This record gives sequence, structure tokens and C-alpha cells, in this order.
Amino acid sequence: MRVVSLVPSLTEAVAETLPGVLVGATDWCVRPADLDVVRVGGTKNPNVDRIVALAPDLVIANEEENRAPDLDALRAAGVEVLVTEVRDVPQAFRELARVLAACGAAGRPRWLDEAETAWSQLPAPERRTSAIVPIWRRPWMVLGRDTFAGDVLARLGVGHLYARHAERYPRIPLEELRAAAPDVVVLPDEPYRFTAGDGPEAFPGLPCALVSGRHLTWYGPSLAEAPRALTEALRAARR
Repeated sequence: MRVVSLVPSLTEAVAETLPGVLVGATDWCVRPADLDVVRVGGTKNPNVDRIVALAPDLVIANEEENRAPDLDALRAAGVEVLVTEVRDVPQAFRELARVLAACGAAGRPRWLDEAETAWSQLPAPERRTSAIVPIWRRPWMVLGRDTFAGDVLARLGVGHLYARHAERYPRIPLEELRAAAPDVVVLPDEPYRFTAGDGPEAFPGLPCALVSGRHLTWYGPSLAEAPRALTEALRAARR
């Protein structure tokens, strides 16, 4: 198989499971760190001609991360494209199994079983924690309805306050976010790179949890360690 991945988390999953299968990946595919493949541009602006020139047997994509016109252009050039849809943790496991099988995996990798076990054995949360989860600033955008990251947090006992918003990633004025007075503000390091010096200062008086975007939004090998890593970051913020 010759596979091109347009999704960073899927790149990591395939590289971990089937070394040597990937021949191309986006500039944002940073895991594994030693991945040596042709770079084909960004998730939103892949170089279609470069991908076609790689003669892949399969391109793997995601309905949220990649644009339909780019995927249509690949199909028009005769390239097979597999598009994933991931809105919750169980769906992530199903889609990962589907992708890996399509890429030639003979069975389930150990990390996938370990990840499912980690999520199936979560203890019941002591209490429900309210949160807002900014994903961008200038303008401020937060998690809204029907998102994978929102489901991840919900399974850890964190209910984000815009889970019923009409939009999946609504723009919310900063004043409204502050007035919501959540128990915690969850600040991931992607897609916007929130840091200790860039983000928490916007929410004076509110606990802020700086979390790994890979653990919050990626579906792949990181799912095995995500429950522990996210729980520790949330607890640290509220001490």
C-alpha cells in the first residue's frame, strides 16, 4: 500500500501501526517526530498535483479537517479517498479500525485495544465540572455542539457550557465568556497555541487548565494516555 494522510492524528495512527505505508502527509503531521515522507501542504490547502504524483493507493481524510473541493479534485484524478467522521470517542475507535484495515492492517494494533480499555474503565466523576473551551482568539471561538473534544471532556466529567449552541465552533465575545463563570477554562495548545502567557490573562479570577491539543482533539495512539493526561491537567488547574 501507498498511503497519503491529510489528518495529523491519522498519520500518527498509520505510522505507528504500519511503518513504511505512508508516502505523503501534511505539513502539520508532526507525529511521529521522525516521519520521513513527502509533505503535501496543509490540511486546508493540500497540493493536489503533488499528491497525485505520489501515485497513492489511498488518501485518508476527515470531513471536518479537509475541504470537500480538494477531496473531489483527488477523486477526479482517479485517487481513492477514504473520509472519516469523528464526533465522539466510540466513533473514533470505529473509524480508526476502518482506516487501519483499509491501509492493510491484518488485525487490531495493541495501542488501539489499550486506548479502548483506558476509556472503558474510567471511574465515575466525583462531580460535574463546568467549563468553556476556547479554541481560538482574535476572534474568540469555543467548542460548541457535537464535537469530539466535547465528548472527550464529557466522559471525564467536564460539561462545556456551549454544548447546546447551534454552531459547532461559535464565536463568543470575551465579555460573555467571562460572565459565564465556569468552574474552569480549558485552553488547548491547538489549533490556537494557548500558553501560560497567552490565554489565562484573559480570564482573571477563573482557573485555567492548559491541556495538550493532541490529547483533547486527536484520535489515534494518544487516546490511550489522554484520560490520565487530561485529568491531571484539569485537577492541577483547580488546586
